[in-house]
Amino acid sequence: MRILVVEDDPEISRFLIRGLTEEHHSVVLRTDGHDVAALVAADEFDAIVLDIMLPGQDGFAVCRAVRHAGLDTPIIMVTARDDVRDRVTGLDEGADDYLTKPFAFDELLARLRALARRGRTRHLTHLLHYGPLTVDPVAHTVAVDGYALPLTATEYRLAKFLVRRAEAIVTRDQLAQHVWGGAYDPLSNNADVYVGYLRRKLQAHTADPLIHTVRGLGYMLKRQVPAS
Repeated sequence: MRILVVEDDPEISRFLIRGLTEEHHSVVLRTDGHDVAALVAADEFDAIVLDIMLPGQDGFAVCRAVRHAGLDTPIIMVTARDDVRDRVTGLDEGADDYLTKPFAFDELLARLRALARRGRTRHLTHLLHYGPLTVDPVAHTVAVDGYALPLTATEYRLAKFLVRRAEAIVTRDQLAQHVWGGAYDPLSNNADVYVGYLRRKLQAHTADPLIHTVRGLGYMLKRQVPAS
């Protein structure tokens, strides 16, 4: 699973990252609630482990922002606050589960497995559109003018990220983080290869090219060729 941990306590965050990594999960850490909803919208996470007491924006506000953005990523709230009203508030804001600190790490793993088995049943995520492209984050499909493209999992993640960042330059480092989850050799040409695969599949069903190479910088999804 690819898990976003939002936790400002260094000791707890190290404990979570070490334990989840040892269980072969991919982990991204944020230490405050700022722009978490935007990060979740731009990336693909299987679950969020969310502390309530965060600097800037607390966990309740983060959860609310994620749900108001139409994102259905499962959320487990983790907090030292064990008041029943806090648990009710968290669940009402859209959390799927709630753990009170201190907790057994095995229990967190069990709850993550339960969420994975349950799947995403709320179907909050809206379709993503750009020009002739439609990305369905629930069905994990990409269509061009209604025609479903036969994409690999990597090509799908690439297409979704480009649509979310349409008309902005996307660097190879960003692709490494958001498409390959950081498991990417910067000296390899995987990004170029997969962009080429996706570009050819798109151009088979569009009159004009959609993915453009911005020399020395990266790539851009745009209906017209960007100015050099």
